[in-house]
Amino acid sequence: MSQFLSDYLYDLPPHLVASRPATSRELARMLVLHRESGRVEHRNFTDLPEYLSPRDLLVLNDSKVIPARLHDSTGKIEILLIEKRDEFHWTAMVNPGKKMRVDHIVETAGTTARVLEILEDGTRLLEFTAPPDIGRHGMMPIPPYFQRAADEQDRERYQTVYAREEGSVAAPTAGLHFTEEILARHPHAFVTLHVGTGTFRPVKTEHLAEHTMHHEYYTLSASTSDRINETKNSGGRIIAVGTTTTRVLESQPPGDLRETNGSTDIFIYPPHSFQRIDALLTNFHLPGSTLLMLISAFAGRELVLSAYEEAVRKEYRFFSYGDCMLIL
Repeated sequence: MSQFLSDYLYDLPPHLVASRPATSRELARMLVLHRESGRVEHRNFTDLPEYLSPRDLLVLNDSKVIPARLHDSTGKIEILLIEKRDEFHWTAMVNPGKKMRVDHIVETAGTTARVLEILEDGTRLLEFTAPPDIGRHGMMPIPPYFQRAADEQDRERYQTVYAREEGSVAAPTAGLHFTEEILARHPHAFVTLHVGTGTFRPVKTEHLAEHTMHHEYYTLSASTSDRINETKNSGGRIIAVGTTTTRVLESQPPGDLRETNGSTDIFIYPPHSFQRIDALLTNFHLPGSTLLMLISAFAGRELVLSAYEEAVRKEYRFFSYGDCMLIL
C-alpha cells in the first residue's frame, strides 16, 4: 500500500495510446482481473455478459460532454469552458494565460468574453456579452494526448450512447464501449456526475494526501437509489461503469442510498474501504493519475500495475479511446 505519487507510474510505449476509436464501439478488448486470485483473462468487451448474473446491476454515468473547447477570433487563444455559473458567466481554462489578464476581452463563440477574475488555480472567470454559441463554434474537448484536433467523428464517439445530461468537459470513457443493444440486455441504472478538470488534473505532490480534487457536481435519483438498494438486499452485485460512477456512489453516507444531488471532491486512493460497488468496468488510465489510484485502491496497487504490465505486453490500446478492464 502506497501513498506516494512515484509508486503509481509505469512505462507505456507511445504507440499503445489510442488516438482514434475502434471501428465499432463494442470492438474493444477486455482484460478481466480477479482480485481474490490475481488471475488475469484476456477477453473482449462483448464477453461481458458471461460475468454478469440477472441479479446484478450496471450503474452508469449519463453525463453528456459539451463542445467546450473554443478559440478566439485570431485562433491564438484557446478557451476550455469548465463550469457554467449562469448564461453569461463561465469558469474556464485558457491558453496562453499571459494574454488573458483581468479585463482582457476576446471575441469567441459568436460573442465577446471579458476576464473578470483570475482564480487561485489559474482558471478564469469569464463574462460574456451574450450566451456563447458552443453548439456552433465549440469543439469536443478531446484529451491533449490525442495530439490532434477534434473532428466530426469525435462529436459522436467521444460521447456515450446514453448521454443525456449536459455538463461534462471529458467523457466518462468506460461507457464508450456500450451500444444501445448491449445496454438493453442488462439491468442498469444511471447516476450523473459532470466530469470536470478534477478528474484529469495531474497530481503534482509526491504525498497523495496533499493533493486536492476539484468539486464535481452529481445527481443520484430516487429510482437509481432504490434499484441499488434492492440489488444489494437481494444479493446482487453493483457493477460500476467507470471511476466517475464509483466516486458518486462511494461519496454517499452509510446506510441505504437516498435521492440526493450536490458536489463531491472525494479522492479515492489506498487505503479506501469500498462500501458501495462490487465490481468495476474501467479503461486503462494515465500513469500517476487519480484514476489509476482509485482502481489501485479497489484491486491493490501491485496487482493493478502487474495487470497493466501484462496489458502492455499484449499491446492493449490505452486511455480514453482504448480497451477496457473488468475488475471482479
